[in-house]
Amino acid sequence: MKAVVLLSGGLDSSTTLAIAIHEGYEVHALSFDYGQRHSKELESAKKIARYYGVPHKILKVDLRQIGGSALTDSIEVPERELEEIGGEIPSTYVPARNTIMLSFALAYAEVIDADAIFYGANAIDYSGYPDCRPEYVEAFERMANLGTKRGVEGRPIKIIAPLINMTKAEIIKKGMELGVPYELTWSCYRGGEKACGRCDSCLLRLKGFMEAGYEDPLEYETYPEFYLKYLRKRRK
Repeated sequence: MKAVVLLSGGLDSSTTLAIAIHEGYEVHALSFDYGQRHSKELESAKKIARYYGVPHKILKVDLRQIGGSALTDSIEVPERELEEIGGEIPSTYVPARNTIMLSFALAYAEVIDADAIFYGANAIDYSGYPDCRPEYVEAFERMANLGTKRGVEGRPIKIIAPLINMTKAEIIKKGMELGVPYELTWSCYRGGEKACGRCDSCLLRLKGFMEAGYEDPLEYETYPEFYLKYLRKRRK
């Protein structure tokens, strides 16, 4: 069995890739240079693909020409309290990004005759993006198999989102079980030498490591108070 895995270089997509390999798929990783604020995640994607020894393509799709997001425009990356995350769709949402990426993955899957596309969407500990919900994944799969040669011939391509109903802590525990090298991943929306520790992605990642009972191997510019309390308690 072959699978295309969308690999951003972040925690979720790297765990998803490890799950696909564990399930016996011959993995082909696919990443996107879409005009995002920094290249740190792409560098992480390269490292993860090399670590697992899987073929890896990076496609260039410049979404800066469209803009409309803090990740592809001059809009500031928001800083919110942990309890505020998920309440509304933040400015880091990139319009139709996952639909665009899944569409390219679908084309690639047809070319290499892959049976599945793995996608690290999560609808529990997430920023509230509409294209990370189960109903979106199900709808895309229906569309994919209406509009592809494989689908029409009765050989549907599955869209598999193994993390969709998992908390960040559950994702990290699964990744630890599978030996995912989280020190090679990058989740921060900013691209400094260290992760910022203030954006939604950093907060959710640190919360996940705390609740899973592990220390995040990445270095941060600042740590939220909830994580500092956890570290003090852990290191006593």
